[in-house]
Amino acid sequence: MTEFDPDTRTAPLDGPADPRTEAFQGVREARRNELAEDYVELIAELIHEQGEARPVDIAARLGVKVPTVSKTLDRLAREGLITRAKYRSVFLTDAGRALAKECRRRHEIVLRFLISLGLDPETAERDAEGIEHHVSERTLALFAAFANRS
Repeated sequence: MTEFDPDTRTAPLDGPADPRTEAFQGVREARRNELAEDYVELIAELIHEQGEARPVDIAARLGVKVPTVSKTLDRLAREGLITRAKYRSVFLTDAGRALAKECRRRHEIVLRFLISLGLDPETAERDAEGIEHHVSERTLALFAAFANRS
């Protein structure tokens, strides 16, 4: 068996790649997307609840400062997920609304699954917030099937 070289962080060319590589790559991708997903989901909730999503409200809900929100909103605008004007509310684009809807679907499935296992709703809500970003569609389908049996 060929040894893994920790200095290069890659498998040698003549040997098999570490089977965990795909899993690690998936986790890194989920982490990159997690912030954008949380923001669009929250923006959709604020628009639904209050009719608008203002940076100050986003900051208050997330427990961060407005400049932090502004930086992230700039990124979301570059990615085509939101539109906004200075000192105005934030709006989701079609792509942003689609992502928010998908995030809500994933969240609801994980939440129902955790509650069906017997977890209290408060803890399930907290845990679902993290799990929803890191679970595959195949696993989500199994969660949904299990939750629907209960």
